[in-house]
Amino acid sequence: MTETRSRWFDLPPVWLVVALVLAWVQARYFSMGLSFGPVWADLLGGLLVGGGILLMALAIYEMRRQKTTIHPHHDSARLVQSGIFSRTRNPIYLGDVMVLAGLILYWDAVLALPLVPLFLWLLERRFVIPEENRLRRIFRMDFAKYCEKVRRWM
Repeated sequence: MTETRSRWFDLPPVWLVVALVLAWVQARYFSMGLSFGPVWADLLGGLLVGGGILLMALAIYEMRRQKTTIHPHHDSARLVQSGIFSRTRNPIYLGDVMVLAGLILYWDAVLALPLVPLFLWLLERRFVIPEENRLRRIFRMDFAKYCEKVRRWM
């Protein structure tokens, strides 16, 4: 029961929310007068958030179309290589990072910038590598060929 509960808590959106809360708190209460600038950060932040959400939506659509799971701790029924997965092996995780970076820019959370590489490292360690190891075990040569054709992050 506890392992199942911790598996449901240990999901990328939960970690994203934690990182976003930390960034928002930093921007709101500990800004120390730092700012990215007047307009460009808002524009770039909005583009990153919108692009991240689009990547996630395209990935979820493609995974649903192929009738496989989006849950990172479950075995995949199919190796999805079409749609956005023909460009990046991890569009949802990439979208998560883009949303975090975009909101850090939008909120002027200058001191929260180190959360971006830290969050990327966490995603790779806790989700990407174990997920790719499962795919490698299940799909063997197909996954090896896919890795040769498509980069992990873009």
